[in-house]
Amino acid sequence: MEGQLALLRTIGTRLGTTLDPETTARELCSVAVPHLADFAAVLVVDHLFADTDTEPADGDRADGPVAVRRVVLAHEDGAPRWEEPPAEGGAVAPAVNGPRARLGEPLLVPGVDPALAEDLASDLGMPSAGPRLAGRSLLVQPLTARGTVLGRMVLVRDAGRRPFGTTDVATAAELAARGALHLDNARLHRLESRAAATLQRSMLPTRPPRIPGVEIAHRYRPGDRRAQVGGDWFDAVPLPGGRVALVVGDVMGHGLHSAAVMGQFRTAVQTMAALDLPPAQLLRHLDNLAHRLGQDHLATCVYAVYDPIHRTLTLANAGHIPPVLARPEGGPSELLQIPHGAPIGVGGVAFETVEVPVPDGSWLVLCTDGLVEVRGQGIDDGLADLCRAVIDPGQTPEEVCDAILGRVHSEDRQDDVALLVARFEGIAPEDVATWQLEAAGEEVRRARALTRKQLADWGLDRLADTTELLVSELVTNALQTRTGPVELRLMRVGKLLVEVGDNDHNLPQLRSAEAHDEDGRGLGLVSHLSTRWGTGRRAVGKVVWFELPLPQ
Repeated sequence: MEGQLALLRTIGTRLGTTLDPETTARELCSVAVPHLADFAAVLVVDHLFADTDTEPADGDRADGPVAVRRVVLAHEDGAPRWEEPPAEGGAVAPAVNGPRARLGEPLLVPGVDPALAEDLASDLGMPSAGPRLAGRSLLVQPLTARGTVLGRMVLVRDAGRRPFGTTDVATAAELAARGALHLDNARLHRLESRAAATLQRSMLPTRPPRIPGVEIAHRYRPGDRRAQVGGDWFDAVPLPGGRVALVVGDVMGHGLHSAAVMGQFRTAVQTMAALDLPPAQLLRHLDNLAHRLGQDHLATCVYAVYDPIHRTLTLANAGHIPPVLARPEGGPSELLQIPHGAPIGVGGVAFETVEVPVPDGSWLVLCTDGLVEVRGQGIDDGLADLCRAVIDPGQTPEEVCDAILGRVHSEDRQDDVALLVARFEGIAPEDVATWQLEAAGEEVRRARALTRKQLADWGLDRLADTTELLVSELVTNALQTRTGPVELRLMRVGKLLVEVGDNDHNLPQLRSAEAHDEDGRGLGLVSHLSTRWGTGRRAVGKVVWFELPLPQ
């Protein structure tokens, strides 16, 4: 009896030291062997501890066959090992829950009949252990917590030892109950971590967009290793004219609440970026939105627009740490001197837009303060380290991201990290052609002629007929709704990108045209003949664009 009490006293100190299911199962077996048994195994219901979100099969229920997974086993030191045991972590086949060992029910067999040993072992989920069960004492306890059957604990005593009795059953039941609770805590923690990671992945871009004239890479590191979520975000949004909006933001706080607020802000920024608002105006609208959403919606954000044709970067800042710009000639990087502004949600503070020239080969580094904030030091020290991280022009943006994280970031930091790196290459002037068309019907004919000539100069005569037809349709539509000049732009950027813009803010809609209709077919032709097309807002008016692949 004293031995049993001593065993129970050790449970509290040896079980549940981590939230890892495998470690918890190993601790459970180590408590049982050798004090309570010569052999112990923990088997868990497979679908409850699987690394996927798949539902169990129809038969995988408590009242039918249930597939189990052997997590861990333990032997008494010096005892012979069981023959051909299934690998730890391996799923047991066939599924178990047979009549001799129902899952969720305890089982005591003082001495296993050799004639039944193999069938009993199969029902337990240990089909290869049948010969070793014969003549030994067997005790099985279900692992049940919060109404869920998680699996079973199997205990075996050798023939030379006293068979299990009622006192052993009570001790094993207490051990299984406590062990099951810790296992369930580990299971729930794994589910929550997986759900949080899925939430974070769904809120952040998975891969950078492919945009002419700029290469982009990004990284995210959660500060909360348990929750795996936070309020930092980044984005790259394509804009008309080959431009791209680069965004990095940081919602104040940590955890799921910050992640939810971050999702609202990111969606709002994407929506307003599609309206092609100037950076300062976009931040003002975002600040107004934060006040409508709630008093606790506070965030810092920097919003930058890169124009690969004019080689300019237009930025506005809302209380965020300044971006770092590395010039193409190499050497140390520099912090961009832009107005700091106030965080989103503060209100009453003006945001200012600044334009910076960026020659081809320049690099832009946007990050959140978790990358540069060092415990015991000011944030300026971290920014200085970031500026001293010389960027090798021969590196890719992905390599630069890894190099910056390796040099500046350390795993003991508690804040989230969002990092976005962009290399600006611009679009060569000879790959862009732009014309202003006057408000006259003959301009449609001129647009077709200009398009055909430019494609001939580029050696793209095979695209001339299709491009000329689609340009004619879009220019005709624009001239019908404009109150000013119409802009036609062709860009050769690994594909043929054509844009037609005007100062009318109403976006055209794709609609079906009946046989007798005299209009309504233009966008249908664009949709049918181009590989991609779309519409977008500009600071004044709209743009309609389409893409065609370049001939091989």
